[in-house]
Amino acid sequence: MSSAKVNPLTNPAPTAEEVCRQLERILSSEEFHRPKRGRMFLQFVIGETLAGRSEFLKAFTIANEVFGREASFDPQNDPAVRIEAGRIRRALERYYLVAGQADEVIITVPKGGYVPHFEYAHGLRLPASPIQGPNVAQGVEPTSHERLVPGSRRSLFLTALVLGTALVIVAAFLYIALAPAFSVSRAPISGASPAEASQPRVVVGGFADTNAADAILDIGHGLRDEIISQLAKFDDIVVVSDPLRADHPAAAGYTLQGNVQLDGDRLRSVARLVRQSDGAVIWANNYDANLKAQSKLAIQADVGQQIASAVAEPYGAIFQTETVARQPQGGGWDAHACTLVYYSYRRSMNAQSHNTARDCLERATQRFPKSATSWALLSLTYLDEMRFRYKLGISSTVQPLELAASAAERAAALAPDNARVLQALMLVSFFKDEIDKALQAGAAAYATNPNDTEVAGEYGLRLAMSGRWQSGCELVSSAVNKNAGPKGYYEVGMALCALMRNDIQAAELWSRMSDLQYNPMHRLVLLSILGAVGKTAEAKQEKVWLDVHAPEMMNNIRREVSLRLQRPEDQERFFNGLRALGLAIEPTRGK
Repeated sequence: MSSAKVNPLTNPAPTAEEVCRQLERILSSEEFHRPKRGRMFLQFVIGETLAGRSEFLKAFTIANEVFGREASFDPQNDPAVRIEAGRIRRALERYYLVAGQADEVIITVPKGGYVPHFEYAHGLRLPASPIQGPNVAQGVEPTSHERLVPGSRRSLFLTALVLGTALVIVAAFLYIALAPAFSVSRAPISGASPAEASQPRVVVGGFADTNAADAILDIGHGLRDEIISQLAKFDDIVVVSDPLRADHPAAAGYTLQGNVQLDGDRLRSVARLVRQSDGAVIWANNYDANLKAQSKLAIQADVGQQIASAVAEPYGAIFQTETVARQPQGGGWDAHACTLVYYSYRRSMNAQSHNTARDCLERATQRFPKSATSWALLSLTYLDEMRFRYKLGISSTVQPLELAASAAERAAALAPDNARVLQALMLVSFFKDEIDKALQAGAAAYATNPNDTEVAGEYGLRLAMSGRWQSGCELVSSAVNKNAGPKGYYEVGMALCALMRNDIQAAELWSRMSDLQYNPMHRLVLLSILGAVGKTAEAKQEKVWLDVHAPEMMNNIRREVSLRLQRPEDQERFFNGLRALGLAIEPTRGK
């Protein structure tokens, strides 16, 4: 802030007593619009400067002394001090324009630092060196209008300015010319394994404008922290909270941006995921909440979880984009590329995509033997040769369960707390009829990352099919509501949930919403439901299809159902629908 009243021919500096009186005048004025924290900020920086301790006026010190922040405060990630300094500058400018036009002492806080400057209204605007420490200039970014340079000094100043400008232009030219040479799609991360280095990196930006009101700033900072915390639970991505400290900021594949808007008690959180390579917004959503109905912390937790799930879950925004953008070629597949191949296979579910995923993951585990996620996905791929073998055309002579168990154990030895590893252990144990062990692994996986809807959905299915229908079906329902998993995959689970509570109409609706082409077992579920509801004509059509496309399964109905439904009473409810259509199935014997 400059003043028209400054006289460049004189340069006296106000005394400490004059500065204190002026500070009192400013704080008592109704035109100085700052709350208690802002007033404490101004008092602190002025007091420290008058005491000769201006060299210690750093963001960390102010955050600790004025804002009461902990020793863990990081000014790079938390701009609270910079924001408050900007508000103080604007408040001082308003004061001098409205109420302080006749004041003799001018107090400003120049941009680029937190050391205040003091001057007489009719004198040269210079830092008051008689009352400041020897290092007052540290942390200050003086601007050209803040100093008047007379005589030869002015010539030196102009010369330096020209040279400096030339250097900036040259540097900018070099940056533009050389930037492509350093631009990489996935730069290696210092200290990371090759498998980790191939994972997508997400920079989480701020969720509040620096000029926003204190209430919005608090909510925005809390929401950003919550999002970082929830994203960090996903082992398939790298979360970057401070891009300035990253080895290569430009290498981050995505930036998660957003803001919060407050209208009375109504709160709207806006989030968008931006691809760094071209600036394209690949995902965006709004989340509305009411501060009367929920606490601020509850809203932040809920919205943070929803954003993390939408962005980072296996079938979320990042994986969909990466699957399209990163098509592996030849033998150059990395661990993350094989992860994408696996989820692409799960969507299509055919023999060719299965063979591609299996081959890719086998190569990945050979090339990156310490990649726990690759071992876990390989285990699930082997297991699919058992649970989806009629769809994939796998011979009955193949025994994939042992291979799946071995790969899962290898994964668990590398990362026992990895959610995907625990998911593999859960499914392997379930199909080995080790139900307690399976549910323990599932509970651990869900506790590790409840935002991963694939983990939650698969755990829900295992709970339900083990006889814990209420708790299991709640998780499956949540997965369906979030559009998780392959198309129609969890809908068949909802059909079973409805069938077991004898809601046959809902069971049929859910069954028809499932992808009947995904797995012949889906049609078998519909066949049982049609038998229970008495729709024999439609049931006959489904049976004809199954006899033609999955004859081996139709000869092994009891085995296939008992592999999935663990309780005899649940098996009997399922078989009763088939018996109503004339299928001969012996009564279930207790385990």
